Amino acid sequence: MTLWQRAKGWIANPWGRPRVLAAVTWMYILWSIVPILVAIQFSFNKSGSPTIWQGFSTQWYWGDDYSVWGDPGLQSALFQSLRLAVLDVAIAVPLGALLALGLNRWHGRGSGVFNVLALLPFAVPQLVLGVALFLVITQVATFIHTGTLAQLLGHVTFSLPYVALIVRGRLLLIGREYEEAAADLGASPSQTVRFVLLPLLLPAIIASLTITFALSLDNFVISYYLSCGAGCDTVPVVVYNSARGGPSPSANAIASLTAGVTLITLTTGFLLYRLTSHGQSLLWTRRAPKR
Repeated sequence: MTLWQRAKGWIANPWGRPRVLAAVTWMYILWSIVPILVAIQFSFNKSGSPTIWQGFSTQWYWGDDYSVWGDPGLQSALFQSLRLAVLDVAIAVPLGALLALGLNRWHGRGSGVFNVLALLPFAVPQLVLGVALFLVITQVATFIHTGTLAQLLGHVTFSLPYVALIVRGRLLLIGREYEEAAADLGASPSQTVRFVLLPLLLPAIIASLTITFALSLDNFVISYYLSCGAGCDTVPVVVYNSARGGPSPSANAIASLTAGVTLITLTTGFLLYRLTSHGQSLLWTRRAPKR
């Protein structure tokens, strides 16, 4: 057996570890992370050069008039992004959970059409969605002006299907046995939702909360089209405008802060998801009938 045949058999071994899949996954992770690490590195560059490293400095974060802490425009963009993300989570997650519950329980005429319409934003490009929302607000709903309210409505419209899809997947996983058992024990529909469904849906709600926050924080197209100007620009819009005139270390700094907030949110959400999922799996295992 030649060396090539041995290597081919080692790679294609169906009983071994999925080496090709692992290699492709790590290549994708490196391809995605390396540009972010480079941008973070140059946010600590002593000079204003975006390509030549001239020493470590934190002047682009604070201590300078052009830093994130010293520039009111950058501070406003950061607070605007955080404000929209928090409000988006507060609105989209409850509405998405209710939408998922309604779609999961509705089996009458027209339910299939509404199931497709509820997930339609997945198929619509975000650019088309942003332009459509801009036309609706400026031509139809003229009482809503571009700005924070319009951006919030756009973010909720964009993130709502993600919440509905995640929560509905959880509903399909747990089935209706627990609801039927609660009804047999005399629980009302509201008590069933409060004491049975919500605890069981907690991992999905945590996951949808995390994803919604990250999507809103990093959203560019909707925030750009529904912006009222410099007063309500978000971090992605500020970074885009800065990149058009030449990369700026302060833009790298504020983008690094946003990436850090997103990473902390995703890590916290993942840990909470694992904790709640593990607790429920132990509960189900203990309550499972013995054979």
